[in-house]
Amino acid sequence: MLDPKFVLENLGSVEDRLAARGQRVSLEEFARLSRERKDVLKEAEDLRAVRNKASEEISRLKREGADASALIAEMRRVGDEIGALEDRLKGFDERLEATLLSIPNIPHETVPAGRGSEDNKEVRRWGSRPAFDFPPRAHWDVGAKLGVLDFDRAAKIAGSRFAVYFGAGAALERALIGFMIDIHARERGFTEVLPPFIANAESLTGTGNLPKFKEDLFKLEGFDWYLIPTAEVPLTNLYRNEMLDGASLPNRFVAWTPCFRSEAGSYGKDVRGLVRQHQFNKVEMMVFSRPESSFDELEHMTASAEEVLKRLGLHHRVVLLCTGDMGFASAKTYDLEVWMPGRDGFMEISSCSNCVDFQARRANIRFKREAKGKPEFVHTLNGSGLAVGRTVGAILENFQQADGSVVVPEALRPYMNGLERISAA
Repeated sequence: MLDPKFVLENLGSVEDRLAARGQRVSLEEFARLSRERKDVLKEAEDLRAVRNKASEEISRLKREGADASALIAEMRRVGDEIGALEDRLKGFDERLEATLLSIPNIPHETVPAGRGSEDNKEVRRWGSRPAFDFPPRAHWDVGAKLGVLDFDRAAKIAGSRFAVYFGAGAALERALIGFMIDIHARERGFTEVLPPFIANAESLTGTGNLPKFKEDLFKLEGFDWYLIPTAEVPLTNLYRNEMLDGASLPNRFVAWTPCFRSEAGSYGKDVRGLVRQHQFNKVEMMVFSRPESSFDELEHMTASAEEVLKRLGLHHRVVLLCTGDMGFASAKTYDLEVWMPGRDGFMEISSCSNCVDFQARRANIRFKREAKGKPEFVHTLNGSGLAVGRTVGAILENFQQADGSVVVPEALRPYMNGLERISAA
């Protein structure tokens, strides 16, 4: 959520910067409501002052044994007026908050302007494309021929956009989770967390998933609970409504969770294989940072996700997203895209974002630099480290052999009991 004071003081600038995201937002109604609220607040405060002064007079009259009934009756009427004004203020606050909750974050000044993915800026590449002396197959064909992936049986169990893993496929998924967690937790300064896989509406509002993206969530019938779309939700809300010690920041966390998404609006796009599933595993990084160091933390987080791809030997690139391609809560985002021979192109496998104080305002997460210091909002960052199913797909495609087998990346073999190659049974 944007700072309402900043919005009011910079209406034109905020509208222009949101327009760069492709969001044509008029803040005229927000400004009008804010002005009306200010007038009503002044009227309420003036009446409270009158009531306070009258209370002193009533106390004096009672001490002197004088009749205070007329003044008491008048103050009852004033109290009713104050109550009505407070109800109006509550209504203003709800409408103003609803407006702010629907507005995306403002892009950071270093984010390139653009409308979509074609305007993103490539920052760097690592490695090279694998060479094949045969036409490389897509991972869903590789996995099916090896008997380690089965989408048809998954559809029988749950429907489309689910997968069943068998044998070495299931072991590969499990191995990747441990491998990723170990890199982030043992080497990159993140603390491992195992959070709930279900979150309440307040938690999802704090991260920006509600109310705007309700259609992309799976809600549990009869409960105020949702299946989490990413571990970002429970990790962000670890500190909801808390005051942190600034000396302890940054706080870095990493978690594996299953993720659940309806993928509303994505039909016809990347619907095959392990790319846009309704249920998938992901290792997620989360950072709570002081404002002045949050963009350094973004670079550290991105490098941490990159390290996983480097250890696996997967050719990839880092892309800085333009204003029109960023997520709702992000002020700056890097995407990591891995090379997929089956599609002869790159595919997003991680997205690392600095949300600055946008989520912290929604979730009321603050810190103090010193014990008697002024409270400030933390900056929150999140990033995939990595999407596990997509990494499985990348391994199956990049390390496939002419005989249909798949070579296991050397760094992953200790996590698979030394297995060097996945072959058909």
